[in-house]
Amino acid sequence: MKVTTTWKEALSFESISDNGHIVKMDTTKEGGGLDTGMSPKKMLLASLCGCSGMDVADILAKMKVVFTKLEITAEAEQTDEHPKVFKSIELVYHCDVSPADEDKLIRAVNLSMEKYCGISAMLAKHCAINYSTKLIN
Repeated sequence: MKVTTTWKEALSFESISDNGHIVKMDTTKEGGGLDTGMSPKKMLLASLCGCSGMDVADILAKMKVVFTKLEITAEAEQTDEHPKVFKSIELVYHCDVSPADEDKLIRAVNLSMEKYCGISAMLAKHCAINYSTKLIN
C-alpha cells in the first residue's frame, strides 16, 4: 500500500494512490488554504465512515438484509492544545432496513467496529469512539 502526496499551492495538496486514485486535501481560506478539498482530519473521519460502511454493507448483504440507504455521520471533538487530536468520535449509522432487521443492522455495526474495521481499531487506541444506529425511511 502506497500513497504519494504532492503540494500544489498555498495549503493545497493532492494524494495519489499506487492504483491511480486521486484525492485533494486543503483547508479553509480563513485557515490559509484555497478550500479546494477536504481537510486531513475530516478525511480521517471520512475514512473511518468508509471503512466501517464497507464492512456493514458487506455483512448486511451476507445476512440477506435488504437496504437501499446507508449513511454514516461522524463528529469528532478535538483537544484545545497542539497537536490538536481527537478526544472522542460519535458515529451514527442511518439505514433503511426494515424494523424486523434492526437487530441485524446493530449486529453488523458491532462486528465492524469491534472486529473488522482497521481504521476504527487504530483510532480507538487514542480516543473513544461511540456509535449508534438509526432507522430511516
